[in-house]
Amino acid sequence: MAEAGLRLSCKGCIHFFITYDAKRPWGCHKFGFKGKILPALTVYQSTGMQCAYFEQKPSFGQGLSRKRRGQTGKLDMEG
Repeated sequence: MAEAGLRLSCKGCIHFFITYDAKRPWGCHKFGFKGKILPALTVYQSTGMQCAYFEQKPSFGQGLSRKRRGQTGKLDMEG
């Protein structure tokens, strides 16, 4: 059984990807493998430790707060 506070999910990790292979639907770019179960769970089953390479994806909203420099939002139709 997993300990409290142990992360056995790859949700939000920049290395996690979903494949088109029905037999091996999930993969990890950092470890370089695909499998039937989530890579974080594979790492835990193999080593007994949580994945050390988990890196949170930057949130979608972070880039939206930047101010637009010199852009008025108007379209120049004259070219």
